[in-house]
Amino acid sequence: MGPNRTIVIGDIHGALRALEQLLSRISLQPGDHLIFLGDYVDRWPDSAQVIEYLLALEERYACTFIRGNHDAWCQGWLETAQPSAAWLLQGGHSTLESYMAIPASRLETHTAFFARMFNYYEGQGERLFVHGGFTAKKGPEEEPNVAALYWDRSLWQSAMTLHKRVLKTPILYPRRLKRYKEIYIGHTPTLQYGEAVPMKACNVWNIDTGAGYDGRISAMDVDSGMLWQSDPVPSLYPEETPGPSA
Repeated sequence: MGPNRTIVIGDIHGALRALEQLLSRISLQPGDHLIFLGDYVDRWPDSAQVIEYLLALEERYACTFIRGNHDAWCQGWLETAQPSAAWLLQGGHSTLESYMAIPASRLETHTAFFARMFNYYEGQGERLFVHGGFTAKKGPEEEPNVAALYWDRSLWQSAMTLHKRVLKTPILYPRRLKRYKEIYIGHTPTLQYGEAVPMKACNVWNIDTGAGYDGRISAMDVDSGMLWQSDPVPSLYPEETPGPSA
């Protein structure tokens, strides 16, 4: 177990019990850098408590928080007090209920936390971390629609389509893939492909292993490839029936 690990963590969706279990299995070290790929809220019942946990976690470890599409919805509600109809249809109700247990004095801190999330993060070793993807050939900084960074699925779909044909010949990758050595995303659960662990297509790693459904939260050391997972989230919330999620 080397020092100064960079550990990427997939979608959480309000599953605090799974997050705590996952991080206990990682055995965090003082030099670790944790990069969270977004979607901290919605679906399971502890969304606000996840945010409280992450705020405390960043006081002890270097953390980078990427914005997911569900986080953008929650941020909009925190800033305006008006929940969007689309959000409520996709798991927002569970998040609103979780905030009933949070003192009003903490809402400003939570709002600021969402506001300072990154839409993407470029790490060492020509690595990109982003929740969804990007469409601009020149990279995420040229993305004409910022929301695409947490809504896009075309990057992953393109990588999956090309994977078998050009896996060993990166020179043939489309320009937006060639820009980086590795790209780490969430947003599209690997369960949709019958996989319960992170998937790699071309140079794109998908770390969303379906915690928002009946899967697990996953984490991976980007240098060694070591993988950690929580138990399936429903087993940690046997009393709950999760709401919908996008």
